[in-house]
Amino acid sequence: MQVSDLFIYPLKSARGIAISSASVDAFGLAGDRRAMLVDPSGHFFTQRELQDLARIDIQPAPSYMRLKMDGKSDIIVPPPHPENRMDVIVWKSPVSASVADEATNKALSAWLGREVRMVFFDRLAKRIASPEWAGEDTPVTFADGYQILVTTTGSLKALNANLAAHGEGAVGMERFRPNIVIDIDEEWPEDQWAAIEIGGIRLDLVKPCARCIMTTQDQTTGSRDVPNPMPAMGRIRMSADRRVPGPLFGWNAVPRGEGSVKIGDTVTVLEGRPEGWAFKRR
Repeated sequence: MQVSDLFIYPLKSARGIAISSASVDAFGLAGDRRAMLVDPSGHFFTQRELQDLARIDIQPAPSYMRLKMDGKSDIIVPPPHPENRMDVIVWKSPVSASVADEATNKALSAWLGREVRMVFFDRLAKRIASPEWAGEDTPVTFADGYQILVTTTGSLKALNANLAAHGEGAVGMERFRPNIVIDIDEEWPEDQWAAIEIGGIRLDLVKPCARCIMTTQDQTTGSRDVPNPMPAMGRIRMSADRRVPGPLFGWNAVPRGEGSVKIGDTVTVLEGRPEGWAFKRR
């Protein structure tokens, strides 16, 4: 089995970027979820609250970031001043983040019809993933909770087969916003993986990913008038473990080294999880 796709999401909850290779460090894939939108109090936004985030296209460059949205003038975002900071919250995690310039924030607020600020996870920002799952002192940026999300093509095929059997259409992998997609025919093999290796980097699969309403939204328009994977996940992927309730798809992974990964890299299972994960059965 091998890596079939790689994605980063420079602005949390905005459009992803397909890439052919990526550097990996303790934070995950380079450039992933380094920026985020918040309200004036510092509460973060996602497509759950702002569906139009799916319409924002990001083009990173060495000295700036270009934001694009259909029907709008591009926004050129210069590097933030490190001393211009605010405290923000990602779920329950407080982070001191640098803040974009006033012109950027005004333009984004006009785009989205509400007051927002763009913040950045810079070298002064600190955040640690849950030690209960990830171990002690594993740094993470603005991702929901962990550094890397891994999915497999075989599992998406199985999910779509269930959708088709109930006349509910089909969905693409972009709905699940993975970082690393592994090409394999087997259904749900990741439930039995405790650790894998890609490009010489060990990735510990520490926690399955509980899914939310974002999976029901088109990832280019934000529309929810599209096939919905939630019923199928409810039928075949509903967690029976109270520590991680809800429908599950994909696994959160923690890198235990540095290096690079690329499309076509071989994926090796280093450690298994024979007990898998407990699911409710209908």
